[in-house]
Amino acid sequence: MKKIRAQITALGMYVPEKRVTNDDLALLVDTTDEWIRERSGISERRIVSEGQANSDLSVKAIENAFKGRDFRPEELDLIIVATVTPDMMFPSTACIVQDKIGAKNAWAFDLSGACSGFLYAVATGAQFVQTGRCKKVLVVGTDVMSSILNFEDRSTCVLFGDGAGAIVLEPTEDEDVGIIDFLLHSDGAGGKFLYMPAGGSLHPASHETIDKKMHYVHQDGRNVFKYAVKLITQVSRDILERNGYTADDVNLLIPHQANLRIIQSSLERLGLSPERVVINIDRYANTTAATIPIGLTEAHQQGRIKKGDLLLLASFGAGFTWGSVLLRWGDI
Repeated sequence: MKKIRAQITALGMYVPEKRVTNDDLALLVDTTDEWIRERSGISERRIVSEGQANSDLSVKAIENAFKGRDFRPEELDLIIVATVTPDMMFPSTACIVQDKIGAKNAWAFDLSGACSGFLYAVATGAQFVQTGRCKKVLVVGTDVMSSILNFEDRSTCVLFGDGAGAIVLEPTEDEDVGIIDFLLHSDGAGGKFLYMPAGGSLHPASHETIDKKMHYVHQDGRNVFKYAVKLITQVSRDILERNGYTADDVNLLIPHQANLRIIQSSLERLGLSPERVVINIDRYANTTAATIPIGLTEAHQQGRIKKGDLLLLASFGAGFTWGSVLLRWGDI
């Protein structure tokens, strides 16, 4: 009996229409275009319009993934939405999405893994496909980071943007394509370096939490940078080594887009040339769970991926969470 693998059979992305440049932010907070670009590589980001929610971005990305494909929402067995900025605490954004697209036969849930959320969700969805429990799994990475940013804090508000990306996972018996392996990690001791203090059961919303600006992203950038470079590099090496590959075998690396310097430092340590990496942080900033599916979709649209290519996806995020997914590209 042949081993079943999960393969990506559709993908799509969506970013809001509204562009916010570094110069636009300089009108709100003490910063400059040069300061932002030198420290992050970001030139602009997309921000939702008033009333545009996480589920709206997700649905647009899903529609783009389904466009031109012989897919119907009612064929979906499972929907996983990776996000830290859901429409609301409950119901899950996945359930809202399920209703909006008419996926009446799917069960759905949200997954919180911060910037590593999409890879966590891909690994989870792949297990249901590989065991035969599901035939079509929809995985969405989506965040509206502008909803939890303090636009008086230049150390955080310049780094993030809004966006969504979606993929469909289906089974294949072709041993030459599909998801080969994944490595996922967590270290809760790093939670104090990147978090949102209020809004949960520890600090429910109150006048005090609002006055103290506890409903916004708080980040210790220096520590996040240090751990991100080290752990993205290590998890990428580990997954390649345990599957008998080296960096030379990788056709394309799609890393989480948190900071251009993190990506460049990781490339140097891995020995990968710049033409073998996806970089779009300059246009979208850090869209958290959406960065990797957006990068994957753009690379596919640009013809940078062909059948048989070995792809490495790598991420690092709040938690701390980090991980990698190794896959061989098939026909889409």
